[in-house]
Amino acid sequence: MDFQLPEYNLQLMLPEIVLFVWALVVLSFDLATKRKSGSAVGYLAMAGVLITGIVLAFTGHGQGFGQMFVADSMAVFFKMIFLCAAFMAIGSSFGITKDKIVNHRGEFLGLMLFSTVGMMFLASSNELLSLYVGLELTTIPLFALAAFFKDDKLSVEAGIKYLVVGAFSSALLLYGISFLYGLSGSTDLLLMRLNLAASALMDYPKVAMVFVLATITILAGLGFKLALPPFHQWAPDVYQGAPTPVTAFLSVASKAAGLVAFAKIMVIGLFAYYDPFVAPIDWGMLVGIMAGSAMIVGNVLAVRQTNMKRMLAYSSIAHAGYIMVGMLAMNELGLASVGFYMFAYMFANMGIFAVVALIEERTGSAEIPDYGGFSKSSPFLAVSMTIMLLSLTGIPPLAGFFGKFYVFAAAIRQAGSDPVHQWMYWLVGVGLLTSVVALYYYANVIRTMYFGAQTDVPRIEFTAPALTVILIGVIGTVVFGLMPNVVVEFASQIPISDMIILP
Repeated sequence: MDFQLPEYNLQLMLPEIVLFVWALVVLSFDLATKRKSGSAVGYLAMAGVLITGIVLAFTGHGQGFGQMFVADSMAVFFKMIFLCAAFMAIGSSFGITKDKIVNHRGEFLGLMLFSTVGMMFLASSNELLSLYVGLELTTIPLFALAAFFKDDKLSVEAGIKYLVVGAFSSALLLYGISFLYGLSGSTDLLLMRLNLAASALMDYPKVAMVFVLATITILAGLGFKLALPPFHQWAPDVYQGAPTPVTAFLSVASKAAGLVAFAKIMVIGLFAYYDPFVAPIDWGMLVGIMAGSAMIVGNVLAVRQTNMKRMLAYSSIAHAGYIMVGMLAMNELGLASVGFYMFAYMFANMGIFAVVALIEERTGSAEIPDYGGFSKSSPFLAVSMTIMLLSLTGIPPLAGFFGKFYVFAAAIRQAGSDPVHQWMYWLVGVGLLTSVVALYYYANVIRTMYFGAQTDVPRIEFTAPALTVILIGVIGTVVFGLMPNVVVEFASQIPISDMIILP
């Protein structure tokens, strides 16, 4: 029997290789300058992200490593989100690298770049084990980043909690993957899909029992990554304790990585078990319950928060629920609505956290009542924060409005296409009602900035990178709200309908 080596096609992996090498360069540069590089190491890291983005733009589509690595439209789209989130997170971190982690700038920025490399590998993975490795390369650097303020009890607590929860969720996910391999005899997503269908026809009772266990463990593992109830308890404490740029990176890039993992395992690999017709081994309604719970729990508990980072943590839980509404829609809008929502969410959330980081660096507080009077001392920051908060609320004509519109439209179309999916109307109803609740706590921050009790409010001074990040957030929120078709047309190249056609 002839043995043939697989086509490696390393050129498809060039963006990941460039960023990985650049992370090593950042670490080496910081050491070579005896940790006296100042802001130069931060600019070097931002330059690496930009260069990687340029390389990505010129990298073609294709398959490598025996179809384990796939550069397709979905991979490119989410890699753009990862790189943009990393660029904005690094730009927001110049304050803490100047004051709090002077002797560890290289490690801080290097870990953020390594995590981004993991996300990019995850986006191109077409096989369960490589997907799992990419997910772990994403999360392990984040454990250290969350606890980077080693003299801060809240930061250390955040790192420990995130480590314990992350390790547990990874174990559950790997446990579920092992069941899928046992049922299908393959870790390749497309081959697994075919083999599962064949094994279900041969011995349905046994397959159903094992498959239910596999589905529950995988959804639990992914639910931890996405902070979907009942696996959301870690998020508020980790978001509050972690350095603010890390919190921003967690809320956007890590969530997008979890969405990619969910899409690849559940939508590409297990789409046939989405329909209630195959009960009890269907996962669609179970994920719908998790999405509805996320919207209710996240928005209701956010109302009670007085700390800005904890409020944004519960807000992030709610937005995960909204995104999953679009993920459940198996039609031409499908992943296009999810992609646009994540794109709009990235600009608003990263920009808001950049403002929060500036205020926290200047005042030492992230408490919402301490935002009183900032509209007068720092009008630019107040206006920027207002625009981005309104986008998260879903106020037209900002990008966040169209994000919610598209995911709800996709769900309504799915519900109207088949009577068995009419339960999705209720899911959309929950989303609309909870959006009203979200308006309350977002508007509370705006009210505090403009009409809250004024104390001795300092004027916030910011660096050029921080200003750049805030401007990117505001401009992206406004421009893509006025011209959503630019992103939607690109995201439409990755519709779920293309993924669910059996080869």
